Amino acid sequence: MSVFTHPEFDDHEQVAFCHDRACGLKAIIAIHSSRLGPALGGLRMYPYANDDDALRDVLRLSRGMTYKSALAELPLGGGKAVIIGDPHAERSDALMHAMGDFVDSLGGRYITAPDSGTGVAEMQAIAQRTRHVAGALPREALDGGTRSGDPSPSTAYGVFIGLREAVRHRLGRGDLTGVRVAIQGVGHVGYSLAQQLREAGAQLWVSDVHDASVQRAVAELDANAVRPQDIYGLDVDVFAPCAMGAILNRDSLEALRAPVIAGAANNQLATADIAEALRARGCLYAPDYAINAGGIIDVCYERIGGSAAQVRSHVERIGPTLREIFQRADAEGCTTTAVADRLARERLG
Repeated sequence: MSVFTHPEFDDHEQVAFCHDRACGLKAIIAIHSSRLGPALGGLRMYPYANDDDALRDVLRLSRGMTYKSALAELPLGGGKAVIIGDPHAERSDALMHAMGDFVDSLGGRYITAPDSGTGVAEMQAIAQRTRHVAGALPREALDGGTRSGDPSPSTAYGVFIGLREAVRHRLGRGDLTGVRVAIQGVGHVGYSLAQQLREAGAQLWVSDVHDASVQRAVAELDANAVRPQDIYGLDVDVFAPCAMGAILNRDSLEALRAPVIAGAANNQLATADIAEALRARGCLYAPDYAINAGGIIDVCYERIGGSAAQVRSHVERIGPTLREIFQRADAEGCTTTAVADRLARERLG
């Protein structure tokens, strides 16, 4: 397994590996940058097909966190962690305790938080072994009970704000009444986004690998159920990817019809050249690390202190950031990802 010559290495400061034979932990922590502060990023647990897939994912996600924090103007660097394993079958307190020891061994250079396959309960287990953890506080500990310790509602709210901005820019619509949105993945973030869109008057089409999640959205939000393989080709205004990454690729682009892509998933582009392919066909793409920063904003305020109102106000700044990205991309005739990368580097100094 090559690290320094890996195509996703991108001058990472540190990549650490851990194997705990007793509990079966196999994990990787990647620190991309600590220029603005300690590297904060979620802990993903996923049954990767092989070690190379896990390494590629953690390197890409770590770099994205650096740019995400910079665009959100947070005093944080970028990092990420992955556990190779099935969160439904292999998760245990012993595993999370070992992960906490691994995080603690880095001396605060990396702060972990919830991500796909982990949540508040896992962070609480990790917090028994290290203080370098966020998203672990119970409801009553945060803002008099008005915040949950779970950053996913803030992530969803930020995506809602960004999606509305993208619709305004690309479709010239001042509100979301009647706007047709296809949501891929209605887990914690995707479902919360669907609720907000429904309240704003949008029409919804949803898919998920878990049928119960789809049926909940149908029953509670009057959404239309779609098979996972059919979600790309719908005649809708917005495609909102809210599941795993790398779903925008040459195959999915053949089917994609929506003029706006705005969703919560990380690393949505399978390869960098997909951004230009989207631009060439007139599709407005909201860079994932710009639009889904609500969660990291929430986690940052958990650590530094702040009210729910302060968190909400900071999350709402995602809208003006995306507006600047969209306008600069139009003026310069380039992709939104190129502008977002450049804006992040400007903010990184």
